[in-house]
Parts: sequence; structure tokens; C-alpha cells
Amino acid sequence: MTHRQILVIIFALMAGMFLSALDQTIVGTSIRTIADDLNGLALQAWVTTAYLILSTISTPIYGKLSDIFGRRPLFIIAISVFLIGSLLAGLATSMYELAVFRGIQGLGAGGLMALPLTIMGDMLAPRQRAKYQGYFLATFGIASVIGPLIGGLLSGSHEILFITGWRWVFLINIPIGVVALAVVLKFLHLPHTKRAVRIDWWGAATVILALVPLLLIAEQGREWGWFSAGAWACYVLSAAGIVAFIFVESRMGDDALIPLKLFKNSTFSVATVLGVLVGFGMFGALLTVPLYLQLVQGATPTESGFLMLPMILGLMIASIVSGQLIARTGKYRIFPITGTLFMAVGFVLMTFLTVDRPLWYVMMSMFFIGLGLGQMMQTLTIASQNAVGPRDIGVATSASTFFRQIGGTLGTAVVFSFIFTRLPNTIGDAFADPTNTANLKAALADPTVLANPANKTILGLLQSNDPSAISNALDGDTSFLNNSTRALAYPFLDGFSNAIASVFWITLAVITVAFVLSLFLKATPLRQKSALQEASDLDARDDALAAEALSAANTMGALIEPGTSDGEREPSATVADTLRAAPVLDATPGTDATTSAEGTDSTTKPSGPRHG
Repeated sequence: MTHRQILVIIFALMAGMFLSALDQTIVGTSIRTIADDLNGLALQAWVTTAYLILSTISTPIYGKLSDIFGRRPLFIIAISVFLIGSLLAGLATSMYELAVFRGIQGLGAGGLMALPLTIMGDMLAPRQRAKYQGYFLATFGIASVIGPLIGGLLSGSHEILFITGWRWVFLINIPIGVVALAVVLKFLHLPHTKRAVRIDWWGAATVILALVPLLLIAEQGREWGWFSAGAWACYVLSAAGIVAFIFVESRMGDDALIPLKLFKNSTFSVATVLGVLVGFGMFGALLTVPLYLQLVQGATPTESGFLMLPMILGLMIASIVSGQLIARTGKYRIFPITGTLFMAVGFVLMTFLTVDRPLWYVMMSMFFIGLGLGQMMQTLTIASQNAVGPRDIGVATSASTFFRQIGGTLGTAVVFSFIFTRLPNTIGDAFADPTNTANLKAALADPTVLANPANKTILGLLQSNDPSAISNALDGDTSFLNNSTRALAYPFLDGFSNAIASVFWITLAVITVAFVLSLFLKATPLRQKSALQEASDLDARDDALAAEALSAANTMGALIEPGTSDGEREPSATVADTLRAAPVLDATPGTDATTSAEGTDSTTKPSGPRHG
């Protein structure tokens, strides 16, 4: 393919990835407006949970089906399903409907996350691929960060083109998706060799059984209670699903949804575990930093989106530069090491966050985290793809994305649970600080402060002196903290900043483990051919071997025919029968082994899956 053809297809693939990444975060800042309009505030969590669950469990399924049926039809299906879900979500009239339609969106988003990188793996050799995958990861990072910004802008508008503002959170996907679909239909034509394989229905069922309870408790655990009856039911079901999934996959062999043979490769295994750890750290940063900016620094959702740009800048610089270096040198082992090191530096700086830290300090920390993420994400994808055969590249890429999403989900659950568990203690410590106490007493002695209507909520909390009431108030609408007098809000903000800063010790520990693990990543030499070229070479080799074997069998069959003259001795019946009955490279059932070599192309191709 020419460079121009590659760029046109990349545009469509990036558009698909942008949509799925955007919808992971765009709803966060708009969900309260949506819930108020649809009168369903208590159901708001299910809108995000439905999308997360369906997108995660569908990711490996898309990867495996694309290996069987081809990338193009599966990518078209993914875009179409996502667009249908977006349209329905934009027309929803209740929170129940919106949760269902978000689930449909998630069903398409799983393919939009996994298949673009897989298609790139088909089209380009690993060294070439590195130059382009940086743009994909920059797209993913940009979409993840500007999602809250766009969500806040759209939901904050009363009407746009005579349609309620928040509905554009979903409808905005349609024009982008239609353009991506048109480009894919016109330009994306990849050769695909159909293979006779079993579809792993039981694998799909058991992965759903394993993941749905796990993701459910990760999203709802803080509200239900981590050791409640519902939580224990999720733990037991998930454990049973994991055991059943491993058993089923071991029996399915190469036809498994996620073939266990992939994990026998140390490079793939280490890259996968690193992906889980990096996903944990990435989503920990993407979700807690905006919380700090909005709650402690008083930024609006739109402003916090702009303030996250240093992370995007770092991610773009690192991903593009590392991609160019990999393409030129063919070496990539150093990038997971330096990537985790940069992330660790960023998280170390984040552990020193306080209520009075200047914004430049926060932005510098985010820049280091972005530099680390940019080196890690594309390198781990390339390492996973390069570690497997060309016929497994789809399932390997989707498995890599799948485990990174699980890491991100677990990171989100752990981070927010830890913050709100620590919050009563950190706020108590803030009120016990002598300086805060003196400033608070001085503010309460000021009649204008007491008379200010904006201070009504915070004065009520101060008078109640009930830690549970304070915790419940801070778990809901916290806008009163930014509107009230600074001296009254300061102990609360101090406690919040300390709780948020303490959670970065967890992410730092996770990234430190990732750094140590990255030292053991074996960087196998990058292959010089694309997956399609390698698969084509393997097909040609298999066909040649089949033809040679059949020709040899025909020759041997002629040699062992019983002689009738010149005293030729007939071979033993046992040997002759054995040679005639010997199967030749899984010849198609019903095909005579004595068919001429010229007919091998149409009659003797192996009917089962080919293995290089």
C-alpha cells in the first residue's frame, strides 16, 4: 500500500478509536444534567457501568471473530452497532432506556478499541507500525482527556440546533462515525483466507460469567459495601467463571477465544501484565487529577479539561518520538523501562499535592505521566503483536486491550474507594490543624460570613459536627465548597487534597512493580513483514508442502504396485496397504490420495486451521 492509502485508512481507524475512547469519559461530566432531565439520579451509575461491561467483554470476542471472518466485516459491524447505540441514547426518554442504549454503544465500542490496532498489524510490518501507532495512542489519550471538557460544554448548553444540549453528548458520534464507515467501506480491502475453525461459544459464555460480576462490584462496591452479601455473590460468581473459562480455553486449544498457548510466550505474558498495571495507573491519573482540579482548585469541568493538556502533550511527544525511533532502529526494549520510570516520577510528584500547590506543579506532574504513558502503550502493543504468529495477531491485540481495560477498571474502583475511605480521617486531621482552626474561628466571628447565603450548606455541616453527614455531603454535590468563603471551606479542601494525594502512593507502588517487571521483558527482534505478508507466505509454504507430499505419495504408490513380470517381487500386503492408506497432510475428506499434483490447489488444501 502507498503512504497515502495507509493514511486514508488510518484516518478511519483513528475516528473509530476516538469515538470509543471519548464515550468512556464524555458522560462523566454530563451525567448529573442528564439524570436531572430524565428524573433518575439514583440510576446514573448504571449508565456508565453498562457501557463499561459490554465494551470490555466484547473486546476479545471481536478479536477472535476477526481472525476467523476477517477484519473488515467485523469493523463495519462494530461501527454500525456503535452508531445505532449512539442514536438511541440520544433519543432516550428514561434512565432505564439510556442504560440499555449505552450497553449497545459499549457492544460496538469493544470492536472500535481492539480492531484498529489489529488492522494496522495486518497492514504494516512491526517496525513500520511503530511510526503510525503513536498517532492512535495520541488519539486515545486526547479523547480520554477532552471527553469531560466536551461533555461539560454540551450538557451546559440548553439547546443546540433545537435539540437539548446533553443529547449531543451521544448524537455527536453520528457524523464522525458515518465518515469513518464511508472510508472503511471504500478503502479498507484486506485479503483474508477463510479457515475452518470451531467458534468458542463456551469461552464467550464463561468470560461473561467471569467479568460481569467483577466489573459490577468494581463499579458498585463502594455503594453496596465491599463485604456485603451482593459483593460476596459477585466474588464467588467471578471466581467460578474464571475457573470455567480456563478449563474451556484449555480444551479448545487454538480455537479458544483467548488461546492459552499465547501465555507460554514470555514476551506476550510480561507485556500483558504490564498492560494491566499501566491501565491501573493511567485511569488512576485520568480520573483523580480532574477531581483534584475541580474540587480543590475550583476549576470548572471545561477548565479541568484544558488543564489536562500537559498530559496529552507528553503522551503525544513520547508516542511519536518512540515510534520513530523504533521504526529506525528496530529496538524497543528500553521504552517500557523509561516509560514506567517517567510515570513513577510523575506519581512521586503527585504524592506531594496539597490544597495550596500551584497549578504549574500539577501540570508538570501530568506532563511526566504523559511522557511515560506515550512510551508504554504502543510499545506493549507492538511487543504483543510481534510475539505471536501472523494468524493470532487479532486475538493477541484484543487480549492486550482487554487486560488493559480490566486494569483500568480495577484502578478506578480501588482509587475512588480509597479516596472516600480516607476522606473522614483526612478531613478530621485538617480540622485538628491549629492554623486551620484559628482561621475558621476568625471567619465564624465575622457577621458578613454568617449572613452570606452561599455559606448556608457549609455552616450546617460545621454545626452538625457529624463525620458521616460530612462524608455523605461530600459524596454528592460538592459545588458549595467552591462557592463558600475560603476560610470555611479550607479544612474540607485540605482534607480532600490529602486524601487524593495519598491515593497516588498506591498508583506509585503499582507503577514501581511495572518498572521492575519491565526489566524482564524480552524484546524479540521486530519482524520485517506485515502479518498479511507472513500469513500469505505461510499459506504458500503449506500449499507447496502439500503438493510435494502428494507428489511423493503418488510416486511411492506407483512403486509399490504389484509387479507382473521379470521376476519382480510384490511387496508385502501390509506395507502396500499402509502406504496407500497413509493420510497426506490432512487431505480434504473424500479426496483420492493419488490425485495428480496439478490438482492440489483445489483438492488437497488442508481443511483445518493452518499452523506455521
